[in-house]
Amino acid sequence: MTSPREDLIIGRNAVSEALRSGRAIDTLLVSRGERNGSIGRIIAECRDKGVVVKEVDRKKLDLMCGGAVHQGVAAYAASHEYSSVEDIFNLAEERGEKPFIIICDELEDPHNLGAVLRTAEATGAHGVIIPKRRNASLSYVVGKASAGAVEYVPVARVANIAQTIDELKERGVWFYAADMDGENWCSVDYDGAVGLVIGSEGRGVSRLVKEKCDFIVSMPMKGKINSLNASVAAGVLMYEVARQRAGIKAKG
Repeated sequence: MTSPREDLIIGRNAVSEALRSGRAIDTLLVSRGERNGSIGRIIAECRDKGVVVKEVDRKKLDLMCGGAVHQGVAAYAASHEYSSVEDIFNLAEERGEKPFIIICDELEDPHNLGAVLRTAEATGAHGVIIPKRRNASLSYVVGKASAGAVEYVPVARVANIAQTIDELKERGVWFYAADMDGENWCSVDYDGAVGLVIGSEGRGVSRLVKEKCDFIVSMPMKGKINSLNASVAAGVLMYEVARQRAGIKAKG
């Protein structure tokens, strides 16, 4: 039997106390079909707080908890509190800058999300937006991979990325999707309010989200591999945005 992860809170009382104390909870795990006793209240409280609730097979939950008595409930603690989209805009306003936002469209590898956060902090981005489903979240793995950047970069979790893009467009944000067959990444003007969209490791940016974007930007691939790691591509693009905003001239 494996040992449970350090960020896993096990059992009804432990999860209830974590919620009561205001501890940041990333995901609630509930044994499939389990609703008796206090579990209903725990689920309702998590949903009120915007915590993702997942049903899992009881045997899987047994394995995840390393044999500890879980009473049908366990929760992953988040490495940091989530922010709101408004927090991201407020940070841009405090700095006197046009918003620079990274949007992750189903980026599932926690190491990639951590690397994106690390580069976002280094390039002066005001925040990162992720979907609640099918995306890496603020787990301890992400926190470690970010090398501490999770403490400084606001991360907002939203229900629908495409809808959020529509809302941010109304606030003057222009969206740039990193994908194949787009414009050369460094020939595009990033001077305004920027929303940089990074897709999933395997599928890239989803069709609907891509259609919402104002620009598709690509990097030339000279080798036999036809794509870059998602966080590497994000890093190249973030630094191009930072270069243009800083007024640093490219050598002609």
